[in-house]
Amino acid sequence: MTSSRNTTLCRSVDRLVEAVLGLLALVSGGMVLLIVWHLLAGAWPAIAAGRLGAFFTDAKWQPGSLRDPQFGVVTMLVGSSLVTLLAVVIALPVGLATAIFHRFYAPAFLERWNRRMMELLIGVPAVVFGFWGLMIVVPAIVRVAPDMPGQSLLAGGIVLGLMILPVIALTSQAALQAVPTTLLHAAAGLGLGRARTIWSIALPTARGGITSGVLLALARAIGETMAVVLVCGNIPQIPTSLFDPIRPITSTIALEMGYATSSHKALLFCAGLVLVLFTALFVGWLSFRRNDTDPGTGGA
Repeated sequence: MTSSRNTTLCRSVDRLVEAVLGLLALVSGGMVLLIVWHLLAGAWPAIAAGRLGAFFTDAKWQPGSLRDPQFGVVTMLVGSSLVTLLAVVIALPVGLATAIFHRFYAPAFLERWNRRMMELLIGVPAVVFGFWGLMIVVPAIVRVAPDMPGQSLLAGGIVLGLMILPVIALTSQAALQAVPTTLLHAAAGLGLGRARTIWSIALPTARGGITSGVLLALARAIGETMAVVLVCGNIPQIPTSLFDPIRPITSTIALEMGYATSSHKALLFCAGLVLVLFTALFVGWLSFRRNDTDPGTGGA
């Protein structure tokens, strides 16, 4: 009788835990829909007025102009994309090299120390990175290109690259550590050297985890605000070189939301909605490419 009561109690507890966990999971996923709904509600006055099409046809962003208001967001969307891609181009080789060194070459004490530094770097506030970039990176760029202002696409890419470096390094290291040791032993048994084993066995096996780290880094970089406000120059234009100033969408929202009127604020909500949709499409495409090329998912 006691055993039957205990079994019934355990089943009740299991059902309760399942219900609570399911509710929390739904809340976590529903937050994304809630954010999109809030952006859509804020942007609806501009959408209803037919201004959304001008986001992709107007050449400039001048919503407050009385004579010739323009609502072009393409220049800022291009700026956000370029500074994010530049950050990944800078951070990915360094982060991946760090992970390979930690996994296959570094002594234990050095690996632990350097990993702790990477973990500490993740926790540094974005405004500190931006301040460092303004004081160090921007003057260095001015010395290299005296005719340029220094606050530029290159400065933003360097600062964002440093911010996402530990994300790529730590996730890549975790992916490499998850590679089965039997594969590494088999490669050693075949007489493959360490470099050949890393290139031919470890990296292809850990490709999914490394790609996930890059996606996380992209998500952080494309949504960053304070750092890029300080170092990118805040001029909405399509850059023709690395030394040209840019203005990402996040900077526009942060700089203009405080004084925006009702119509102007609706346009800023539209800009945020466009950024979210663009990010979702971009990350979704990368995830599809990762699954399509991952041997473990049945791809080529």
